Amino acid sequence: MQAKLRRKTIRVNHMTDSTLHTSARSVRIGQAVWDPFVRFFHWSLVTLITVAAVTGFVLGPSWIPVHILTASLAALLVIGRIIWGFAGGRYARFSGFVAGPVRTVAYARDLLRGREPHYIGHNPLGAAMVLVLMALVLALGVTGWAFLGAGAKQGPFALALPYADSFALLDWHEALAIALVALVVLHVAGVVFTGKREDENLVRAMVTGEKAVGPGDIVPPERAPRLRAALIGGAVTLAAMAVAWLLPLVMPVPGAPVARIDPTTRAECTDCHMLYHPSLLPADDWRTLMATLDDHYGEDASLDPETTAQIRDWLVAHAAGTADTRASKVFRLDPAAGITRLTDTPFWKDRHGGIPDAAFKSPEVGSRGNCAACHKDAERGWFSPFQVEVEG
Repeated sequence: MQAKLRRKTIRVNHMTDSTLHTSARSVRIGQAVWDPFVRFFHWSLVTLITVAAVTGFVLGPSWIPVHILTASLAALLVIGRIIWGFAGGRYARFSGFVAGPVRTVAYARDLLRGREPHYIGHNPLGAAMVLVLMALVLALGVTGWAFLGAGAKQGPFALALPYADSFALLDWHEALAIALVALVVLHVAGVVFTGKREDENLVRAMVTGEKAVGPGDIVPPERAPRLRAALIGGAVTLAAMAVAWLLPLVMPVPGAPVARIDPTTRAECTDCHMLYHPSLLPADDWRTLMATLDDHYGEDASLDPETTAQIRDWLVAHAAGTADTRASKVFRLDPAAGITRLTDTPFWKDRHGGIPDAAFKSPEVGSRGNCAACHKDAERGWFSPFQVEVEG
């Protein structure tokens, strides 16, 4: 008897015959299983993943800030669930439902034979799904933040990753996102299958918190929560994340566009159009533009030699090769191919292809080349996804 009490799970009545297994469940009573935080976590994560998937897979670039926000909240929610996995009640704690590979395989084998035991909380396969889903959400958060750091020089990885890493990070992020969607579909199918097999509405149970309990059901052991360790671990994790997010705000970011704009360049260039940051084009393109001011897109924008040289030298000194942002890597002029403006480049057309012509002709924008109308940090060369306000 003492040996049985020491087992990690408690069987009220072990069933091996499928007929007895079914009949035993006919006498069942409702019992509170899923606590308020578990239910909040579940439905909040469903909502956040749905919004993140739609904004990432379906909607356009203007929705990227929403995607980043919801995905970040999902990752933080998972961290909260991990803390609760040590500090919560018996059905929420990992010690109450996480099973090793041997028990998980044994449960799957019994399931195929129609002889699987009934778990009040997560069964071993469900527990494995929970862990994998949480791991994927965290991995998506890390790769997304890393991509944001490499590509936009923002977030916790802004100080550590070069722009060149953004391509591989985006590939990993997209692959993990597809895997998450596939697992969510599998999870829903598993819930439907298990609910029908056990004649119980598992969706309603995750709303009300109650599940039906009967003879033969497996109940997690009652153990004291590791509240102190969970709180310390959670506090350390959140503090480390806060520091990682705040450091790029107070430390110089490698590869940042030049912050101080030459007064002469600003004065002369903004007489006709917005100020284009020097990091948007390579040095050779700036030399060509400054050498042909007498025919500057159909107009004579000639300056005296001294001013021309001063502006040219400043533009070349802070051209694309001196920065490590996405904006400094995607624009190149190629007159032979008909690319004489930023708006002729493949990148610009791809990012703005869904915007109607009327928006560019609106009084708020004026032209396709007026980047600053929507990109509030355009003249500083950043083009952050958080600084986009579509006008017109």
